[in-house]
Amino acid sequence: MTLVNTDFHAAAEAEFEAMVALRRAIHADPEIGLHCTRTSAKLKASLEGLPLEIRDSKSTSGFVAILRGARAGRTVLLRGDMDALPIHEETGLDFASKTAGHMHACGHDTHSAMLSTAARILSAQQASLEGTVVFMFQPGEEGFHGARFMIEDGLLDDPAPDGAFALHIWPTLKGGQVTSRAGALLASTDALNATIRGRGGHAAMPYQAVDPIPVACEAVGALQQWIARAVPFFDAAVISITQIQAGTAYNIIPETVELKGTLRTLSDMRRDAGRTAFEHILKSVAATHGCTAEVRIDHGYPATRNDPRAVTMVEALSTDLFGEGSFEEMGSPIMGGEDFAYVLQKIPGCMAFLGVAPEGHKDPESRPSLHHAQMTLEEQWLSRGVALHCAFATRFLARGWE
Repeated sequence: MTLVNTDFHAAAEAEFEAMVALRRAIHADPEIGLHCTRTSAKLKASLEGLPLEIRDSKSTSGFVAILRGARAGRTVLLRGDMDALPIHEETGLDFASKTAGHMHACGHDTHSAMLSTAARILSAQQASLEGTVVFMFQPGEEGFHGARFMIEDGLLDDPAPDGAFALHIWPTLKGGQVTSRAGALLASTDALNATIRGRGGHAAMPYQAVDPIPVACEAVGALQQWIARAVPFFDAAVISITQIQAGTAYNIIPETVELKGTLRTLSDMRRDAGRTAFEHILKSVAATHGCTAEVRIDHGYPATRNDPRAVTMVEALSTDLFGEGSFEEMGSPIMGGEDFAYVLQKIPGCMAFLGVAPEGHKDPESRPSLHHAQMTLEEQWLSRGVALHCAFATRFLARGWE
């Protein structure tokens, strides 16, 4: 059964050169954080002349572009992020980053370019649309809570979307493959910080000091023990201590040790338990050895949870657009994080992944991954992302979750 009356794949192919040019312009001029003003300007320029109402975020450089169909109806949100990462690019591309230490290593340049192209295609169909499409162009995904700020700015309130969709490229996934899963897709992301305080002294006379270094080592081991023995396999959690900093010289026992790391979980209950365990273990182990521990947990993104109805729709649309086998259900969640989670807390919908490995690549998983200085992608697959955005929007406006 045909689910989409328009050949959106062909429409995306017709816009391919313009989309690639926009993507490369954004890639060469990356920006980090909540205020990606040059990127926003490029995107707005790409939308000029379209029947869109632009509303700017007050607290970020993000904006929404609203397309109102010829008749009233449902509202659907499509989202693309635009910020880069603090990575020095090593791809050697002709359009590589011109800003040292900044790189689009997570594909947000493609996300925003695909969304802009979808806006052009859907704008051409305004007369046949029943309902409203909200295109959300968002900065600050990489740890800056950009989606939350745009929500707090009221940009998703009027009109309030009834369904939401986002797409993320994946360089180690077979080219053209679409994948997602119902329920937990990505993890929550909390930052862990602790200072263990002992008493400094001479390294040759440790009995006159209270050495915090072995205490920190014991605490890290206790945290891993908690993961191994207190966390159910079916409600996963990850604690990784990624920084331990202490000392100034080989013969000085330091006063303090700084620990930093991350807590990743898939449920609110496990998240609360992980936060409690981190504080309890650090303080208890420190106290046992005559030290103290100061703990701070910086709350990150919530877990990203997909609505099963939206995933079913993406599977059906992918099959209809690209053929059998083009959609594959993910077997398990990924413990990375994503601030589209804030949107999905407010609006039912889903995020899906699009494989962008070169066609016929025998081992896509061996390619440089997201957040890697040598990450590249095959641009030919971006047309599928555009088509999927358009198909999701029109299908949802026409029939909702049916």
